[in-house]
Amino acid sequence: MATTQIDTVSTGADKAKLAAVAALVVASIAGFYLLGKQGAIVQWLALVLGLAAAVGVFLTSEWGRQFVGFARDSVKEVKKVVWPTRKETTQMTLYVFAFVVLMALFLWFTDKTLEWVLYDLILGWRK
Repeated sequence: MATTQIDTVSTGADKAKLAAVAALVVASIAGFYLLGKQGAIVQWLALVLGLAAAVGVFLTSEWGRQFVGFARDSVKEVKKVVWPTRKETTQMTLYVFAFVVLMALFLWFTDKTLEWVLYDLILGWRK
């Protein structure tokens, strides 16, 4: 994890940028539906361009910069992960399957034993 602490103050400009982002998203969705008679290409173009503009405005805000910093830190952390080899993955998968089969057999045997004890020996329902 990143050890840097970012203290920010939400300014009026950032709030205006976030409001603009919301307006761009709503406008692009509305444009998608209002341009239905123009054809599918125009509809999708209006939607994609509007959402791209919203993303661009968002990335210029303080929240956007924090998000980009978080994404960079996340990529750094994922690169530190030591992934298992194919052989290790196969072995662990087989261990899990074997355990599941053994547990299923154990539970089946326990269920049948309790069924026999309760219904045959104690209650005498099955003869």
